[in-house]
Amino acid sequence: MTFIYPVILTRRDDGSWEGEFPDLEMCRCEGANLHEALEDARLAAYNWIDLELQEDSPVMPHVSDIEDLKLEEGQVARRVMVHYRFMEGWDE
Repeated sequence: MTFIYPVILTRRDDGSWEGEFPDLEMCRCEGANLHEALEDARLAAYNWIDLELQEDSPVMPHVSDIEDLKLEEGQVARRVMVHYRFMEGWDE
């Protein structure tokens, strides 16, 4: 299954990046550059989704439209795609 959620990334004064997912509560990422921050975002989103899907009654949050996000100066929004397998050994 594929999930796509937006992440808002903010450039820090030292040139590194930090980000958060507006739809995934307490899901954050960071990196020395934008590429590393996006890789960390993908891993953070995967872990968030994995934890939620292990619940008895998982509820996946609504996906915000990236065009509706309110960005401040120095912020960018990107979509992060996560591929999730529900069981070990299953081939897509």
